[in-house]
Amino acid sequence: MLTGLKNAFRIKELRDKIIFTIAMLVAYRIGAHVPVPGIPFQGMLGLFEATGNTVASGAMALLNLFSGGALSYVSVFSLGIMPYITSSIILQMLQSVVPSLHELAREGEVGQTKITQYSRYLTLALAILNAIGYLFLFKSFGISFTGADAPEVILDIMVVGTLVAGAMLIMWIGELITQRGIGNGMSLIIFANIMAGLPQAIFSSVSDGSTASIILTAVIVVVILLVIPLIVYLERGQRRIPVQYAKRVVGRRIMGGQSTYLPIKVNTAGVIPIIFASAILYLPAQLAVFFPGIGWIQAVAGALSSGWLNWILNVVLIVFFAYFYTSMVFNPDDTAENLKKQGGFIPGVRPGRATANYIKNALNKITLPSAIFLALIAIVPSIVFSFTGNQLIQAFGGTSVLIMVGVVLDTIAKLESQLKMYDYDGFFK
Repeated sequence: MLTGLKNAFRIKELRDKIIFTIAMLVAYRIGAHVPVPGIPFQGMLGLFEATGNTVASGAMALLNLFSGGALSYVSVFSLGIMPYITSSIILQMLQSVVPSLHELAREGEVGQTKITQYSRYLTLALAILNAIGYLFLFKSFGISFTGADAPEVILDIMVVGTLVAGAMLIMWIGELITQRGIGNGMSLIIFANIMAGLPQAIFSSVSDGSTASIILTAVIVVVILLVIPLIVYLERGQRRIPVQYAKRVVGRRIMGGQSTYLPIKVNTAGVIPIIFASAILYLPAQLAVFFPGIGWIQAVAGALSSGWLNWILNVVLIVFFAYFYTSMVFNPDDTAENLKKQGGFIPGVRPGRATANYIKNALNKITLPSAIFLALIAIVPSIVFSFTGNQLIQAFGGTSVLIMVGVVLDTIAKLESQLKMYDYDGFFK
């Protein structure tokens, strides 16, 4: 590991990318502590502290986690990356039902550029809606914005505009990291947000100084350390389907005849199912802030945000999105067609439709256990938190660990590929 990092900093181009990525993340974390205009100092003491609001403490916890605590401090980055994530969910789901979007996705770089542009427009629209909702949320907690004797409507417009600008700036930072840095920008921003909340979560879990709290926190840390190798094993696990290439004569040379394999990741969808499921389950809570006085809306939002109904729906949605996203990124029909064109075949399986069905069945068999594992990682900490109330479990539970491990492995893989280009030893032997 240390040798790989040392080699990475020896290459000027790679070193510049790493420094640029770190600089962008530092700039983002600084912005997460800049308050919106007109916020009184007491509003920066923590929005969700000492509150008994069920919706806020349950539904908004994940949003606050993904914003790195910016939401609880009424920062300009309070919206976090949730508008962008939600727009990505909508567009990816539309690609399977809207033929024009599906064709765009198959056009390569040109089509992806157009889809990215649509995602930006949708992010802007969702950011405006979320900003208005958060304005109601802030006011429901008794926070009043002040400034130069300006009318309240002017202050409200200023706050909404600031939150929207912050969300678009986050999207821009993420895209800059993806284009000019190392790794996926949005994933790295989520990673930075989770890591930023870790120290405070540890201190909060042992704040009372009791022996029971210290022991429970130590047990949680040990369990997390034991779960990390399992997650790494899942993330790097593959189902290798043997492939044989027939011999063929090209000019005076005999091509093919070698044996290889088709690697299929056990967890093809990564952490996307958890993020998608969480975004959908907490959407009612975001809508509930528009109607703080309507009891049944608050009750529905609270039920979907925590408790047994939330756990059941989490499992169902995670399994669904695991299959859905896997089908989006891995097409057995295209794979079988490419193998046929290149003269490859799976031993004992006829080329064409039979090969596609074989790959599809193999993909379905490995997707189900990985989806169930993802679901358990996501809901078990929530169940434990409901009984213990330990803040470390809420802030650094299975979802957070899974996201962090997935982001780290993805970033290391990208560094590895860059090092191989320059004939340097990487991180994996």
